[in-house]
Amino acid sequence: MSDNVPFEIQEEIIKRLPIKSLIRFRSVSKAWKSLISSSAFIADYSAPHPQLQHLLVRYDHGHTSKPKYSSVVDDHTLPNNRRVSLTPPPLVNWLRDSIIIGSSHGLLCLHCCYGDDDIFSLGTRMAVIWNISIRKAIAVVVPNFAYGNYGTRLSFGVCPETSDPKVVKITQINTWSDTESVTLIPWQVEVFTVSSGVWRCPYTTNLPRKSIEFSFSQVVVDGFCYWLATDRSTIDPEFKAYNLIISFHMTSEEFREVNLPDSLIYEGSIDYLNISNLRESLVVLDQNTEENVCYVWSMKDDGASKSFTKLFTIYSPDATLLSVLEFRRSGEPVIEILDNDADPCYVPYSPSLLAIYEPKSKHISNLGINGIGSFYVRSYKETLLLLDQPDLTVYDKGKGYIVKKRAEILSLLKHTSKQGINR
Repeated sequence: MSDNVPFEIQEEIIKRLPIKSLIRFRSVSKAWKSLISSSAFIADYSAPHPQLQHLLVRYDHGHTSKPKYSSVVDDHTLPNNRRVSLTPPPLVNWLRDSIIIGSSHGLLCLHCCYGDDDIFSLGTRMAVIWNISIRKAIAVVVPNFAYGNYGTRLSFGVCPETSDPKVVKITQINTWSDTESVTLIPWQVEVFTVSSGVWRCPYTTNLPRKSIEFSFSQVVVDGFCYWLATDRSTIDPEFKAYNLIISFHMTSEEFREVNLPDSLIYEGSIDYLNISNLRESLVVLDQNTEENVCYVWSMKDDGASKSFTKLFTIYSPDATLLSVLEFRRSGEPVIEILDNDADPCYVPYSPSLLAIYEPKSKHISNLGINGIGSFYVRSYKETLLLLDQPDLTVYDKGKGYIVKKRAEILSLLKHTSKQGINR
């Protein structure tokens, strides 16, 4: 760009460039590199087409195979548009048996036990935050992970006020009969922020009641993290628990309780319920496997009060509905259905298909992605978050370590004292 153009004008032009161009243009000059890599530019950057959304798809071809990642543009050409295979960065690729715990502001967070054991072992736990758009990831060692009669739940989101990624760790009592005998839950809530690189207590003191049991179903919507939960203090003689939702404000870090519709409070096992993000509104998914249907409830936020309305029912008599995974920008659900033409010898890892469900016509469109095991689908938009972070950084005890090989992480973790909660 000509030196005759004032730098302020150059900056305005740069702001309107796509991410791929920005990554390349950092090598044009020191001034451009300093601008594009600055925290202020990264936080304020908005892609030229902010309405463009992508769908990240992770799927397996068998229990022992490595998961595959693909990205699909969520526009009017779906499901006929081409999907792009993704090559995960090393910190993601080195994970074994990882699960996706959340996505927010274009970042994806995965969790697993890092080492040579599987995720159910007592090894060191790691959270890996991945920016798909710039192919960069950082890792966080999760301390005080609970085992035995205690359990740990992780969540992830980006603070909308500061653009600071946060990992939230909640320790709870696993055995409901112990809720009265335990007076204090060790490290009940801890928060990790990328800007500080350390774990700390939350700003708030109104922590969840010890009778609350958090499920694995959680989602970030409009600056709040939501969990499906059960209040075990209300268990009746028939062992029906009171279902509810716990919210966590990503800025103030305040916890609140949200009541579910009457028909879902005593739904039975909370495993039949799930929550998701539909156009920055919280939705509750009530799936009835026997009837092959899923009811979609939307939460309306009226300030202090919150109410739920049933939006529509997902039902197709010609396909066996396994799960509802995500919602498109248009509002159509992305669903996983049973592959009725597949070889039944694969059971219990049932072959399945990814599809789009159209609520009005009840039409199902196959996305052409087959898998065996678990599908994960998360929507995301392009972002520059993590660009100012050194690549291959692993945070542990307030320090960031640069690693080049997987063996270096294992060596680092050997020096990490095991602080898991046991009882």
